[in-house]
Amino acid sequence: MRNYRDYTKYKNHKVETSEGTFDSKKEYKRWTELKLLERSGRITKLQRQVPYLLVPTQRTETVTERAVKYIADFVYERDGKVVVEDTKGFKTPDYIIKRKLMLFFYGIEVREIV
Repeated sequence: MRNYRDYTKYKNHKVETSEGTFDSKKEYKRWTELKLLERSGRITKLQRQVPYLLVPTQRTETVTERAVKYIADFVYERDGKVVVEDTKGFKTPDYIIKRKLMLFFYGIEVREIV
């Protein structure tokens, strides 16, 4: 029986592997698929958990606001183009805003794996 601490806020289960910790079974499954595509030469430069700065740290005399980052689940190149992927079980309002900022600032459409 699973302990209530084994669940995250969105009921996904973290997966611990020799390649690192994944936020969900779905994310780990996608990672294994992408690794196969990389081995076959269909994609290159596969990376996990790639941060993109959306809003830098801001400081005034009285306040410091932390930077806002989007952390992509996976980034790779296919046919000479950068592809950014995010595995999603649930689209949070924060994620939707960050996805829009990725398009605005970087011209990158985040590919959602549902």
